[in-house]
Parts: sequence; C-alpha cells; structure tokens
Amino acid sequence: MSSTILSRKVITYAAIAILTGIASVHYVSGVVAATPAAVPPAPAVDVVVLQPQEIRSWAGFSGRLAPVESAAIKPLVSGTIQKVLFTEGQQVKKGEPLFVIDPRPHQASVQRAQAQLATAQSRAKLAQDELTRAEQLIGAKLVSQSVYDSALSAHQVAQADVKQADAALNQAKLDLEYAHISAPISGRVGRAELTVGNVVEAGVNAPVLTQIVANDKLYAEFNVDEATYVQLVRNTKDVQAMPVELSLAGDTKSAYEGHIYAFDNRLDTNSGTIRARAIFDNKDGALTAGMFANVRLGSAEKVQALLVPERAIGTNQSKKYVLVVDETNTANYREVTLGDHYESQRVIQVGVNAGEKVIVNGLSHVRPKSVVNPTVAVTKKSEEEDTRVASIH
Repeated sequence: MSSTILSRKVITYAAIAILTGIASVHYVSGVVAATPAAVPPAPAVDVVVLQPQEIRSWAGFSGRLAPVESAAIKPLVSGTIQKVLFTEGQQVKKGEPLFVIDPRPHQASVQRAQAQLATAQSRAKLAQDELTRAEQLIGAKLVSQSVYDSALSAHQVAQADVKQADAALNQAKLDLEYAHISAPISGRVGRAELTVGNVVEAGVNAPVLTQIVANDKLYAEFNVDEATYVQLVRNTKDVQAMPVELSLAGDTKSAYEGHIYAFDNRLDTNSGTIRARAIFDNKDGALTAGMFANVRLGSAEKVQALLVPERAIGTNQSKKYVLVVDETNTANYREVTLGDHYESQRVIQVGVNAGEKVIVNGLSHVRPKSVVNPTVAVTKKSEEEDTRVASIH
C-alpha cells in the first residue's frame, strides 16, 4: 500500500516538473519574440552651410568679331598700276607705301600747272603796272574814268587767274601724291585684288585694290535681350565698367578679357534685343574679324548670392532640387531655381535660405524625411581663409 502511494507521488512530481519546464520554455520564447530588430545607423553625409557670397552676375551670348578700324583701298587717280609694294597678309604701318600708279602723267600735269601759274603771275604783274599808271594819270586828270576802270578790272582778273592757276597746281601735286598709295591705318593687309599692269579708274566706280584691317584691338558685337539689359544697367552709372569675357568656338581654355564699349541707342522691336559692342586687346594675335565668339557679360557691381556645389543639385524630371538638413537632422526635399554657374558652383535664386545646411554628397542614398548624420564640409573658400589666417599668425 505504501509503495503504491510513493509511486503516485513520484509521478505527480515529475508531471509538475515537466509542466513547469514547458511553461518556462513558452515564457522565454515569448520574451525573445518580443525583442525588436536592431535599427541601422543614420547615413553619414557632408553638408555645407549656406552663406551669402559676393559675386559678379554674368550672362552669356553669341557674337561676332569686328575690326575697330578697317579700310578699303581704292585709287583716287586713274592710271596703270606700276608697283605693288606689299605681300599678302603683311603687317603694315600707317603711311607705309602699298601701290604706285604710273606717276608720269601726273608729273606732266604738275609741270603744266606750274607754267600756267607763271603765265598768270606775269600777266598779273603787267596788270598791276597798268593800274598804277592809270591811278597816276587819273589823279592828274590826263585820262578818263573809263580808262582807269578798265585797268582796275584787268588787274582784278589777273589776280583771279593767279589764284586759279595756283589751285590747279595744288590739284596736280595732289594727284601726283595720290599716285603713290599708302596705308591710311596700321593693320594687316589683304591680297592685292589688282596687280601690276592693270589700268584703274578713279571715281565712284573705282575698284578695291586691297583691304587693311587693324588687328591690335577688335570689337565683339552681340545682342542682349531686354530683361538682361535692364538687370545689368539699372544700377550702373558707367556701362564701360562692365567686364566682358570672350572665348572662341572650340577653344574654351583661352579667354580674353575686355569691357563694354557701347550699347546701341535703341532697342530692336523685332527681336527685343539691343546691340552691344565690347572691345578686346588681341594679345596673342589669334583673333580675326568675322570669327564666331562666346561672350560673357558681367555686371559692373558685385551682388550677394547663395552658392551650392554642382554635385549637391539633383534632378527630378524637369525640376532641380537639393536636400536640406533641419534641426532634427532630417533631410528635407527642396525644389530650387538655379542661376548662373560660378567656379563649379551654382547660384540658387529661389528655394533655400542663408544659414541652412545642404547635403553635398550621397543624394542617391538619402531619402527625403530620413534621418542623417551630417558633417559640415570644408569649402574651398574656407580653406583659403584658414590658410590666410595661419600665414598671418
């Protein structure tokens, strides 16, 4: 009897132990299942703090180069071309001889005019003597008034003949001088359109013998739209203080610096643009009239602007955006309106404010409204300032 009771107690204790173990397993498993998954760390990003910077506003245009001075050489006297005194493409100076038209006919004209002047002067001398005698005789009342009047008229005609002969001589000398054609300006001369032996005529139908283009300075002519023109000149007292940069097509590495020479005095109502002309020094001699050029026109005064690096700007279809980090380190989507390029940066016209933090890298790994771990990036300007401060200390 006692053994039976003992066996039942052992079985009861075993059952209790098993149930307790099962309950423990269920409790532990429930605790494990309730433990949340590990949260990944916030992505590290570089940001820049937007601060207004003083920059010059620029606008780009297309233009053509034009000479500051140019001259089409035409004959002023008729004759046969006797000499061509230059080579094609040569640099010539003002007053340097270019052509010689046969001077012999003009030398003969000078000699003839000299003889006519001598004859007129001799007649004038005789008329002067006749007038002197007539004055003496009329005073003594030995000749009539008509005789005196005739002597006076002959003297006046003789004086006029002298002036006419003198003018003819000057014209003959001038024609002889015109037979030796010289450069009216300094520059590069073109080809000789007519060579030795050709007969040329003076006058309105005179042929062009060659052309000279001054190439030490050149104009860049371009059209500025009305809105840009108003924006640039509104607060500018001297338009010639506006800087202009020029680069040739296919050669963006070489830039030429100049300034505005003048704007036209009226707007073209058909195109809505105003004609502008900038002047440049042809420092390396590579510029030639007629070349196509890319022109950047800058404002005379510098303005305050917010700049962000190009890599901080994202594209969403046709829209541009940046990600701005707020006080809680949350990245926020901001649509922006872009302005000019400036040293690998872009001007932000609308969309951000000074003092805000803009993410400059990892745009593809950061989603709007996500938490990030920002680090302020050192900009090029900050590095230069640090270097300057270090050099001072």
